[in-house]
This record gives sequence, structure tokens and C-alpha cells, in this order.
Amino acid sequence: MTTTTTVDEQKLMGFVFKAVGDFGAMLAGSLAVIGDKLGLYRAMAGAGALTPAELADRTGTAERYVREWLSAQAATGYVNYVGDDRFELPVEHAIALTDESSPACVIGGFELMLAAARSADRLVTAFRTGAGVGWHEHHADLFEGCERFFRPGYNAHLVADWIPAMDGVADRLRTGIRVADVGCGHGASTILLAAAYPDSTFVGTDCHAESIASAQEKAAAAGVGNRTRFEAGRAKELSGTYDLICLFDSLHDMGDPVGVLRHLHDRLDPNGSLLLVEPFAGDALTDNLNPVGAVYYGASTLLCTPNSLSQEVGAALGAQAGEARLRQTAAEAGFTRFERVAETPFNLVFQVRP
Repeated sequence: MTTTTTVDEQKLMGFVFKAVGDFGAMLAGSLAVIGDKLGLYRAMAGAGALTPAELADRTGTAERYVREWLSAQAATGYVNYVGDDRFELPVEHAIALTDESSPACVIGGFELMLAAARSADRLVTAFRTGAGVGWHEHHADLFEGCERFFRPGYNAHLVADWIPAMDGVADRLRTGIRVADVGCGHGASTILLAAAYPDSTFVGTDCHAESIASAQEKAAAAGVGNRTRFEAGRAKELSGTYDLICLFDSLHDMGDPVGVLRHLHDRLDPNGSLLLVEPFAGDALTDNLNPVGAVYYGASTLLCTPNSLSQEVGAALGAQAGEARLRQTAAEAGFTRFERVAETPFNLVFQVRP
């Protein structure tokens, strides 16, 4: 018996045009990275309407490439074509694309996502074999892009909102305590805390040695090198005792999150706290079927889940673990108090105590 399926042509073409829009989005990400690396956005910021020749002259680039780039940017709405062969970067777009002191800045995200996409061929093999792909195996732009993507949010919220929301932690930091930042990457979060709390001491750890070297340089440049140290190593290798241990968007990447938290529980002063920051997510899949969830699930497929699967246990929490699963993970590690103290559209923030 043959079953005939009726195709809704309107729905079909609607999806085709959605896919075409996604083609443009993929290409727009690449063009944004080019614009960032060549300083095209920065040269347009506050400059008014420019011709391709004027922008090329300002940036030391070739006019023909710049003209095509500007046309593509205008088609996607990143810049405005104002006529008379002139293009303008709106001030609001300039903030998002050039002002890395603003929490609205997204330019690092393009670098991060493009670096992740460059691993697609390797992920095809991993899907077939179930093998992991370690953080260190990705394109070098991943590490800088990750810092630039997360740093604006940390700048805006870490000292101003998240630390004050934790019970008793801000006062202890001002008095002077020992702090560990586990999975610190290039050290943006560590350096922010060290600058804000000069009487406390800080250690940042990360399994990626090149990121640790970068963190050391950045801490010295920020003038906090005398109160911070950075060590390459796994989370379970952290030694010493601390009053505050921080994990910024890193726990879900770890192969054995329960084992890591159990180790950190033993490294924590009995009156200390964990600051656990994770990507914003609801507990059900349907809670996360939105643009933010699409980004996090996509990044988790390309980066976070493969990284966890490359390690022992390979729990693969994923970037959309949600509060209930994070709470369960902490409880299995021996923590008894788990409280959501803050949130943003992109992060959940928890104080976790023994």
C-alpha cells in the first residue's frame, strides 16, 4: 500500500528561505571576523558615512574587497547604505562591534563561533566514533574569542552584581581571603577580581598552557601580577585551601564534574563558598528553544560536549545543563547548600556551600 504525503508548498518555501537566511548568517559571521581583524568596524565607528575608498584608505586595505564587504554588511543590516556610494555604521552597532568595555559587545562571539565551526570536519568523525575533541584541539582563535565573548558580561556583573549577591563574600574579599579561579582561560575573571579586591590573593588554573601564559601577561599588564598566579593543570590537581573557589562557564566542559566538585569541596574552607557561573538554561528542552538556546546548544555540540567526552568519565553535562542538574551534581559531590543568587539573559549564578 502506498502512502501519499501532501507537501505544503508555502511551508516548504518558508523553510527554504529560512535556510537561505542561515547561509547569510554563517557568512556574516566570517565577514564580522574579517571586519574586526582588519579594524574596519573601528574605523567606521563615529566616522559618519564613508565610501569604500575612504574606508580602505583608513585601514590600509584594498578598495575592491572593502566595497564587496560593505555591500554584504549592508545586505545583512550591520551597516547602512545611505546612498551616493556611502555606508555608515550606526552608533548602536558600533557599541556592539567595537566597544569591548560594554556588556553589549558581541564581537568576540564571532571569533569564538567561527573557530568552533572550523572543527566541523573533525566533529563528523567524532560523531561516528563517539570520541571526544579536546579544547586544545580547536583553532587558536577559539581561546581569544572565548575571553572576548565572556569578558564584557563579567566586566558588567561580576563585581557589581554577582559577588554582592553572595552571602558574606564581598566583605570577606575586602578583608582579604584566598581565591581560586578554576578553568580561568585567559584570566579575565581572575584579573577583574584581583583589581577589585587588593587585599585578597588569587590563583587561576586551566588545562590549556597557552591560555595560562596569556593570563600571566594580562595580569602583569593590569598591575595585579603580584597578587595573582596562574598554573596549568587539571581542576582535580588544584592544591591548597581557599575561602572562595570560582568556576566561570567551565564546569559543564569537564569530563567528571562530580569528581571535580568533590575535589574542590575538599579544597574549600568549611566557611567558604563556590561561585558557580553557568550558561543560562531552563531544566526542560522546551525552555531553551529560543535564540540564546540555539547558540548554546550549537556551541555545546561543537565545543563543550566533545571536550567533556575527551576526558575521564565524559559526563557531558552540556552548555544547557540547567539548574536542577547542576544542583544534583553539586549534591553528589557533597555540597549541601545550593542557591541561585543572580542571573542575566546569558548566565545563571549560584552560591554553593558545604
